[in-house]
Amino acid sequence: MISRLYQSSLKETLFNALVECRRQTWKLFEGMDESTFCCQPHPDFSPVGWHLGHIGYTESLWLLEHSGGLPCPFPQYRKLFAADGLPKSKRVQLPDLEETLYYLDRVRKQVLQRLEVVDVAQEEPLWRFLIQHESQHYEIISFVLQLIQGEKLEIRNMEANFNSVSAETNLTEMVLIPAGEFERGSDDVDALDNERPAHKVYLDTYYIDRYPVTCGQYRLFMEAGGYEDCQWWSNTGWKWRQRESVVAPLYWSMDQLRDNHPVYGVSWYEAQAYSRFVGKRLPTEAEWEKAASWDAEAGCRRFYPWGNESPNAKYSNCDHLIGNTTPVDAYPSGQSAYGLYDTLGNIWEWTGSWFEPYDGFQSYPYVGYSQVYFDQKHRVLKGGSWATRPWGLRASFRNWYYPHVRQIFAGFRCAASSLSKIN
Repeated sequence: MISRLYQSSLKETLFNALVECRRQTWKLFEGMDESTFCCQPHPDFSPVGWHLGHIGYTESLWLLEHSGGLPCPFPQYRKLFAADGLPKSKRVQLPDLEETLYYLDRVRKQVLQRLEVVDVAQEEPLWRFLIQHESQHYEIISFVLQLIQGEKLEIRNMEANFNSVSAETNLTEMVLIPAGEFERGSDDVDALDNERPAHKVYLDTYYIDRYPVTCGQYRLFMEAGGYEDCQWWSNTGWKWRQRESVVAPLYWSMDQLRDNHPVYGVSWYEAQAYSRFVGKRLPTEAEWEKAASWDAEAGCRRFYPWGNESPNAKYSNCDHLIGNTTPVDAYPSGQSAYGLYDTLGNIWEWTGSWFEPYDGFQSYPYVGYSQVYFDQKHRVLKGGSWATRPWGLRASFRNWYYPHVRQIFAGFRCAASSLSKIN
């Protein structure tokens, strides 16, 4: 039997997470004008106002209607804010910000009333899923705003020592990861369906970059004509580059003070081309996860690269604390057991792997969350960015996008099976 003390403690934990998650979501919309609220800067992404409404819709659908058996409190929004209700191009006709905030507030009040009386231990995975769902849309809202605002995004709390890398830092250094087994995935209560089940994987010896690829390193690829030389690109990637007339990362800055920041706003194709240019490759998802999470000395997986303490400003550039990227060696306390920097936060990292289910995969809470994307068309990203909320930051977390997408806050690091062929 679940003790009342545990129920009370768990409810308090979930209550605090719900409140804090929503508080940060509200902040993104402070002072927002109507044109920004309804703007669709790219056809692949819905307006930020739609994402806000979708957060309320999904919370109502699962916590009030499906689990609570309650009627839909706002049936007029069901088609508008459902993920499969309208095509993205039709999502620009929205209720205004004030009305949308009222909608979310009314739903949240009913959710918190239900939290007071529900046997929450029986539904804990669902509540944690909804907190992460809002966190994920928070990050989508963040990069849609960056698409709208460009370089006008405020950079908060940018300290002077974030502008340069230590003189001892060798940004080209690679780390040897010895052959052996590690535990991949997670069975923790926070784990989403595509992270489950945890399982052992054996990997041969490989090397992986200690740091993500920086703007300065990527600049060398650009200056060497990397975007004009098809030898570095896959056939599909070259066709994409020609079709899109891409000549630089989406969020590229000519400011050389950012040369020690990770390059981001690159597609998987660009990441692959650079990797070939330097005689390396993208790491597989398993290689990335082992290097980021496995503690060989202790013989166990770390929840976070640095250990078990929750993400904060000591370990990682995350949670919109800075508002942009930081140099790749700015968080030495956040190193993994193997000595990798920046594996959580700063920028997402493309891997060479397709998004696929683990053996024993079971959909939760619905088939459409992960399973429909196991289509050999989506590449896995790992890590998290400067805009990722703490609830979505862990070494086992899996993100996925089409390889042509570059609007997300994504960069990469390289790997190699040996050092003999590296330029």
